[in-house]
Amino acid sequence: MRENATRCKVTTLASKIRRSVVEMTHLGKSSHVGSALSIADILAVLYGEILQVDPDEPSKADRDRFLLSKGHAGAAVYAALAHSGFMPEDVLAQHYQNGSKLSGHVSHKGVPGVELSTGSLGHGLGVATGMAKAAKLQKRDHRVYCLLSDGECDEGSNWEAILFAAHHKLDNLTAIVDYNKIQSLAPVADTLGLEPFADKWKAFGWNVVEVDGHDHADLRAAFANGQPASGQQPNCVICHTTKGKGVSFMEDSVLWHYRTPQGDEYDAAVKELDNA
Repeated sequence: MRENATRCKVTTLASKIRRSVVEMTHLGKSSHVGSALSIADILAVLYGEILQVDPDEPSKADRDRFLLSKGHAGAAVYAALAHSGFMPEDVLAQHYQNGSKLSGHVSHKGVPGVELSTGSLGHGLGVATGMAKAAKLQKRDHRVYCLLSDGECDEGSNWEAILFAAHHKLDNLTAIVDYNKIQSLAPVADTLGLEPFADKWKAFGWNVVEVDGHDHADLRAAFANGQPASGQQPNCVICHTTKGKGVSFMEDSVLWHYRTPQGDEYDAAVKELDNA
């Protein structure tokens, strides 16, 4: 019964994140709605089941650390935090407004639960790797999770961090890749192909799992193990996702990397999400 209740909670959280993302980007006339929708299920499983965090003590020393390296999808993280009790849900309406703490790219300043401000791609994993190494040196048990975009993996700084993490056997680190196959202006394969993607991570010394990034059971199994059976390897979860997931006319469309939902498109998106 308890397990079923938890899974229902996660499903509900994913729906709330998607609904809030569309509302937030609509009110703020901001972009990146497609990028935020593709990670809603990943965030729902993390915040609903996996992360050892406390909304009443967001800076607790032994908390797990979660970093959104693809900072442009910050609306989804703000929504996940609000719907998990880190801040009042009505604060989400301030997203991207003048003077708001909820900036378009995720910011840690004054936002409980956000570990790092990001936006310039290719930096989150390096910081996460440093956090994981620090935890090892301090003999702490918390884990570090970092969510990257697929297009972001074009950045060489990520591959330096990937080398470092494997060399130092950081099995307390999990990199999560939102592999939705579309980056800012074109498909990833047309911009700078990543394949064979999983093999690259494996060759760099990581334990790699590929999952359906919208299947909560797949995600749950990938994250729950945390440490591979062989031990002493950092973990990479490659999540095959759909950009714009949950709103049919946004799915798999490069248009919705920058477009903001307004007018009839906003009404249609809300109706579809509310009837899902």
